[in-house]
Amino acid sequence: MAGQSRKWMILVAVIWIQAFTGTNFDFSAYSSEMKKVLGISQLQLNYLAVASDMGKVFGWSSGLALMYFPLWTVLFMAAFMGLVGYGFQWLLISNLISLPYILVVFLCLLAGCSICWFNTVCFVLCIKNFPANRALALSLTVSYNGVSAALYALAGGALNASSSSLYLLLNSLVPLIVSIAALVPILRQPSVDPLSPEAVRSDSIMFLLLNVLAVLTGVYLLLFGSNTSDTSTTARLLLGGAIFLLIFPLCVPGAVYARSWFHHTVHSSFHLSRSGFILVDDDDLELHKQLLSREGSLNNLNGSLNGSVHDDEAFEYKMSSEEDNTRCCEKMMEKDKLVMLGEEHPAQELVGRLDFWLYYIAYFCGGTIGLVYSNNLGQIAQSLGHSSTTTLLLTLYSSFSFFGRLLSAAPDYVRAKFYFARTGWLTIALLPTPVAFFLLAAFGNSTEALRVGTSLIGLSSGFIFAAAVSVTSELFGPNSVGVNHNILITNIPIGSLFYGVLAAIKYDGNAGMFSSDSGVCMGRECYFLTFVLWGCLSLVGLVSSLLLFLRTKHAYDAFERNRGLVQVEAEKDLSSRCVIERLA
Repeated sequence: MAGQSRKWMILVAVIWIQAFTGTNFDFSAYSSEMKKVLGISQLQLNYLAVASDMGKVFGWSSGLALMYFPLWTVLFMAAFMGLVGYGFQWLLISNLISLPYILVVFLCLLAGCSICWFNTVCFVLCIKNFPANRALALSLTVSYNGVSAALYALAGGALNASSSSLYLLLNSLVPLIVSIAALVPILRQPSVDPLSPEAVRSDSIMFLLLNVLAVLTGVYLLLFGSNTSDTSTTARLLLGGAIFLLIFPLCVPGAVYARSWFHHTVHSSFHLSRSGFILVDDDDLELHKQLLSREGSLNNLNGSLNGSVHDDEAFEYKMSSEEDNTRCCEKMMEKDKLVMLGEEHPAQELVGRLDFWLYYIAYFCGGTIGLVYSNNLGQIAQSLGHSSTTTLLLTLYSSFSFFGRLLSAAPDYVRAKFYFARTGWLTIALLPTPVAFFLLAAFGNSTEALRVGTSLIGLSSGFIFAAAVSVTSELFGPNSVGVNHNILITNIPIGSLFYGVLAAIKYDGNAGMFSSDSGVCMGRECYFLTFVLWGCLSLVGLVSSLLLFLRTKHAYDAFERNRGLVQVEAEKDLSSRCVIERLA
């Protein structure tokens, strides 16, 4: 019982770490002040944001560190990288020291790399302690990374609402403090034993409870995260409420212990009815691969080969018909098609697959654009004359990104009642992004349009960020996900540079024409063409995601059929054992 309780303590510790280490999301809160202190252009400011995102390129270094150092050491390495990276930026923006621009770029890179190291530690803790339902553990904890900006906005309002530099000070100190608080449960990790069916079902209920608490936290931050009260007491009370909601999940380990006691002392007199939903991953992907799918995939492969032979004959037979173009398109769609989920793809095979590049483009033109938009929120609000709403916009993006991340677990929650391929959910999640950008382009001067557009972009990008690990694992293999996912997210620094440079060039070009101050662009024209361009590119991502869904749908359908067969057999076995236990 104590071991089961300790693993939930670890999950709560991971929630704390994720909640306070999404420090790159509050860049727009101090970017205007950083630009002023350094005396740089919008293009140079964009390079600072790119440097922070470039830290993801070096995320592999955290995995290398784990080969030689214990987990807690890597955690504190990440904390000290953030302390140095953000700490010196705080000294600079507070006019306590003077630094050359190139060194500030390096500090942003170091700070961005620290976020990747924190994420690696969190991923390892979730996978190690929740092997049967790692997908739910990852989606829940990664979701909290999206509320970091809202939490820091509350903290900034409670301490000194007028100070932009305070965000950098909090970014440097808070992750270190949280790492110290999380040290005890991390050092006392329980041994991982195989779970009984009853324990698996119990874990499902606990995850459902934690997701309900997460939704309450997100709603609270959405309502009060952008508090503009002049009363510091009110701001501190609101911050205290947010911290309480983060501490409240500590009740879950106690509930686990109490439930275990109840099960062993009272449960023998009656039995609980079976849950009507499926929450647990339970290594479905491995079962699919090892038990059923090999035989099924061979049959499917033979069928597809025979079908392709017939298709080739039909294609040759109809070469002269007017349907030739349509047939060519169909042949392209069938090319290199995924046979089954979970098939391992080494890096050299990965980059040669059409599915990967469709996925890469969907991410590049979806979630990455959303991240770049959040980095530019400060200048966007300033150019439209809404500088006072920057904190509100930052909170909206952060809160809706959080909800988007939570929604990424929807396929696992509703799969018992309604099944839909995860790549299909990804396509649906990309829909709000082009709508938002075209809305911003058409009604950019409207405060309501700015808020709605920011919320939609945050919702969409949050879903993509959280779903990416699961999609990569399913399409290209769970054992290769570490390498493959790092290859996928190289689109983030590339996109940050590409999109940011385009926006900055247009901004600086209009600064002299529409500004009242040197280097500051004022007016709707500053970002109008940028919004149109981003909207068109997000449509490309949407089309790419749709093609990916069409190409992988059959593999997901086959996997779901096989998973259902495995579950039926498992339930029959469980029922038989229950009958035998009762007779005994």
